[in-house]
Amino acid sequence: MQYFWLLSGLYMGWSLGVNDPSHIFGTAYITNMLKWKTIATLLCVFIIIGALLQGKAGLETLGSLSKQTNLSAFISAFVAATTVLIMAGKFSLPASTSQAMLGAIIGIGVVNLGSSYKLPHIVPHMMASWILTPVGCIIITFIIYPLFAKIFNKMGIATPDGEMDTKADAAHQKRYNTILNAGVILAGCYGAYALGANNLANVTGVYYGTLLNANGAIWLGALSICLGVLTYGRQITDKVMKTVGKELVELTKFGSFLAVISMAIVMQIYAVVGIPVSSAMALVGGTLAIGIFRRQINKTSLRALRRTILGWIFTPIMGFVLSYVIYFVLKNFLHFA
Repeated sequence: MQYFWLLSGLYMGWSLGVNDPSHIFGTAYITNMLKWKTIATLLCVFIIIGALLQGKAGLETLGSLSKQTNLSAFISAFVAATTVLIMAGKFSLPASTSQAMLGAIIGIGVVNLGSSYKLPHIVPHMMASWILTPVGCIIITFIIYPLFAKIFNKMGIATPDGEMDTKADAAHQKRYNTILNAGVILAGCYGAYALGANNLANVTGVYYGTLLNANGAIWLGALSICLGVLTYGRQITDKVMKTVGKELVELTKFGSFLAVISMAIVMQIYAVVGIPVSSAMALVGGTLAIGIFRRQINKTSLRALRRTILGWIFTPIMGFVLSYVIYFVLKNFLHFA
């Protein structure tokens, strides 16, 4: 019977795997650089490696937020997963699994006020990361953009802004594409690694220390994320990349390469600290920085940014409301423990 409670953890991992490939390999997919089967394989391999090598710190952070019961853990994961799918699938927004999970945990914590919940101690740090994550990516992108543009330009294969020189001969253009394609793939693998290291906690953190030990939480989380990638990740990537990679800023391969690198760096830093953060927020920060750097921010960009920010506002609110209502009814009216 105890394994029944893990079903919502599987659902949460599946939801994350459905939602987050667009943040990592989205541009490689929509530009037909890689086939989906290749993308899915790379994602799964490096997500598992990241989870195994650096996933435990985030588990300990999320697990320390509260002493979960089977019921509260089940509801938290179920609500967070549903929230992410609604935001990404219904509204085509880059939803944050970290926000959804924290909102769900807070909702249950409010019902259980006076119990062993430690929300006031850790929640402010996690909420601060909602601002620091995109800001950090903006800063990192501002640093690495001119650096890589200068390197590519000195190699004689790109213009001063890092883009392919269309006036160059065919050999130089082929060299540019070969190097950049390899860079996008490597950046995506790094991004997948960072996702596994950082976001594993969002999947099975609520079960850590109760139903699952560290190894169980890591493997269940990593494999359920891969299940989402393999089943429905392709469809959501089509939807979300329309918002991030086209409407916010028209990302080129060079821009995508830099945005994913900055996202991965920030996520890995937080993985070391042990705070799960949003790959969606990180990607939007890096993408926005590229738009600012290249002076591509326009009315369409601002509309997409407003929609994205609204998604970030409503994601934790939806998670909070759904978990509060469901848990309150089950505990106080149906007398579930």
